[in-house]
Amino acid sequence: MSALPASLTIADLGLPGAELRAVDALLGEGSGAVTVDASTLANFDSSAIALLLEARRQARGTGRDFAVHGAPAAMVDLAGLYGVADLLGLEPAPAAQSARV
Repeated sequence: MSALPASLTIADLGLPGAELRAVDALLGEGSGAVTVDASTLANFDSSAIALLLEARRQARGTGRDFAVHGAPAAMVDLAGLYGVADLLGLEPAPAAQSARV
């Protein structure tokens, strides 16, 4: 399982090649399903969603499943606003699940 950093914003990904390196880190070198842990993510914007979409695209392109676990409720809401929450396989953190009921 790969983990997202505490902060994932356009400023964090602003350096040339930073997004590609981040996607490569999420995908790892294995051939099985890609699972991303988003539980430590505290500061993010829509670029985090874009990064996850690119990682999913690359994973699926090689026949690998892709899911994100422990997503903050705000990330699930943002992805839902863009219509990609299900596409990303977002699973909110347990506290976020009970708060959303």
